[in-house]
Amino acid sequence: MASKDNLRYVDTTPASRVSKSTITKMVWRSCQLQAAFNYERMQSAGWLWAMLPGLEEIHTNKEDLATSMTHNMDFINTHPFAVTFVMGIVLSMEQLKSDVQTIRSVRISVAAPLGGIGDALFWYTLVPITAGLTANMAIQGSILGPILYFIILFGCEMGLRYGLMYWSYNLGMKAVSMMTEYAEEFTHAASLLGVFVVGALIANYGGGTQLGIVIANGDSPIVIQSYLNMILPCLLPLLITLLMYFLISKKGWTPVKCIGLILVMGIVGAMFGIWAGSYTPLIPVPWTVG
Repeated sequence: MASKDNLRYVDTTPASRVSKSTITKMVWRSCQLQAAFNYERMQSAGWLWAMLPGLEEIHTNKEDLATSMTHNMDFINTHPFAVTFVMGIVLSMEQLKSDVQTIRSVRISVAAPLGGIGDALFWYTLVPITAGLTANMAIQGSILGPILYFIILFGCEMGLRYGLMYWSYNLGMKAVSMMTEYAEEFTHAASLLGVFVVGALIANYGGGTQLGIVIANGDSPIVIQSYLNMILPCLLPLLITLLMYFLISKKGWTPVKCIGLILVMGIVGAMFGIWAGSYTPLIPVPWTVG
């Protein structure tokens, strides 16, 4: 079997437009995006489950269907309410039998930013505001509180899922047809965008990883982390990410093993006071200052 980096479609003839009933089925299946969520491929199983009706209609060749299912099991993590925007674009590219590597690059580069955007719009805005209004009604004994909460959130969610699916599917077909002439350049640009997104995530979610090593020096203790910040802010998260990349790409480690290593590093570091935090090291060490 060909490696995942050498996947190709045998039948490259563009398929007919996917039926509305199939698109509707895909929208409803997208509600189960996180049903098989895991820390190795995140939402990949739910993504493939949602995409499968469209892929089966497009790829009548069983070998091509297997190829499509294989690369659609790649790592993906995006906001569950906005996932249909990515699905519509990928579906249109699958329909045109675009290059597999281009589809993979577009999928991850579109999905990643939507995670942050969706969090800001829904988890930090719509849900708290709706909950605040309807919870007050429920506290006062009104049954309309929980009912309105469900209607507002579920209505917004499904309206968004349907709207984004059809809009991106139509937009994707036009966009991809213009990209085919510059497919290689577009793939490179999409890959670069993915790198920028990953870099932002490292700084955003890993910025709390800091050294807690402080060397006594009279009235002016030496804080090692402050010197690292002068060299490069978020240096430690970057080094840890590069270590994980090295272990996965060069040593064949699985993401689960990498997660285990990070847990061990965190526990041992906390015991010896290596990492900054509000806890007291379990083992006295000479590089911490009370």
